[in-house]
Amino acid sequence: MSRLFIACELGEELGRVMLGTLHKDQLTLSEVLRFENVPIREKKSVLWDAAQLYQDALSGLREIGAYNEPVDSISCSSWTGDYLLFHSDASFIPPTFHHADPRTEAGRRDVLLKVTQEIIYEETGVWADARSTLFQLAAEKTKRLKRADLLMPVADGFNFLLSGVPWVEMSSASATQLYNPVIGDWSEPLLNTFGLPRRLFPSVVPSGTKLKALRPEIVKATQLEDAQIVASCSNELAAALVALPTQDAEQWAFLRLGRSAVIGTELNALAVGQAGREANLNHTLGYKGAVYCHTETIGLQMIEAFRRSWLEANHGQDEGVLAHLAVMAEPLESLVNVADARFAAPGDLVEKIQAFCRETGQTVPRKPGPIYRCLMESLALSYRKSLNDLARATGREFTRLHLLGDSSNNMLNHFIANALQLPITTAPDNAAAIGNVVVQALAMNRIESLGQARQIVQQSFKTGTVLPHPAGTWAPVYERFRELSEAGATAVSVS
Repeated sequence: MSRLFIACELGEELGRVMLGTLHKDQLTLSEVLRFENVPIREKKSVLWDAAQLYQDALSGLREIGAYNEPVDSISCSSWTGDYLLFHSDASFIPPTFHHADPRTEAGRRDVLLKVTQEIIYEETGVWADARSTLFQLAAEKTKRLKRADLLMPVADGFNFLLSGVPWVEMSSASATQLYNPVIGDWSEPLLNTFGLPRRLFPSVVPSGTKLKALRPEIVKATQLEDAQIVASCSNELAAALVALPTQDAEQWAFLRLGRSAVIGTELNALAVGQAGREANLNHTLGYKGAVYCHTETIGLQMIEAFRRSWLEANHGQDEGVLAHLAVMAEPLESLVNVADARFAAPGDLVEKIQAFCRETGQTVPRKPGPIYRCLMESLALSYRKSLNDLARATGREFTRLHLLGDSSNNMLNHFIANALQLPITTAPDNAAAIGNVVVQALAMNRIESLGQARQIVQQSFKTGTVLPHPAGTWAPVYERFRELSEAGATAVSVS
């Protein structure tokens, strides 16, 4: 008999309702509905349209209900940091603020006037997070908080709306900068310091906790009878990491690629000492108490910007031509420090790359192929630096890198493998939705163990392996990259 599970994937740019089907030891995943999640700008505020996002999710549930097939369970996952405020009757208290709203930075300044970042880190395991729930709450109006009965991270808030049970799942709680993962509860010292009412913060439950059956009025609207709401891994990163085909004997790291990137590993305990602070490590709890330490780093934004400008200049010419031109370019000829502040500022990207190379005495790339190759090789070397910092902070000697997110750029994948001198396993597409479904299946006793779950994922979804070429030219080039990064930073500060 097939078992059906629904994963509501709430992303910062789009949401999707996915249907997972487990038949014997084979798992399939189908996209039922996708919908945009576009921030709203009202005067100077940046907001989420949470009510519309919820209605879109319900539309996906109705589509599945129309199949007239029994569904075991439903669970939501989302980005972290932002939150919903509720009355006791589960009604929204608008607005729902976006972490990019200017108030977040104002809240950060207010927080750090009262308590040091080191104390927050020791208390929560979260070092630096531009979307911090703590920072946003420091900027909340007292009147709004007095009106509210509950504060919920986004995915947990949606699970609450579906089930009527206001519990927060551990992986999303751990990303708020308000949760103490050692004692397993909200941080009383931080709540007291910032005058945050304890009643706002619900009970925290482990990943894979069954909440309650779908509320009767939603059953009536969707025809999804007897579906159980499960707090799977509400934090999309923790959900994706459940789906990795890891081996017990390996010391592995992960890299999630997107416009920004996250690099990290799994530990047995938190690394909140000086080494963790110096490496800007944040900690996320996962299924079965897994501890993921990670840091945010430079993602694909620069590469995406260059590709867009090239396509516009060449009237949409096949992007494969650009990749071909990069293959033909001289390897490792010119490198840039992708973390240099100039690249985050508005302006002509090509001119900035050429200026960096000129200032650091390198060959200045003039044509699209060499510029594109320069960007990809520099990005790959920056990941080696991030991985080295992670290894020092955690005492790990990594033997494999798991690549999540956007792994469509084969040339970049090979450059990363060569720069790191590690084999890379590309995670299956839709890893977060797969992980969400897998934890639901475990909670509903349709899969017996995490080991069995990962075996099912391995045999059900395509992964890839990228092997590094021998160290050869990449090892000495990394030392040159480090020197150029330091030189580049000096040049920027002087100019």
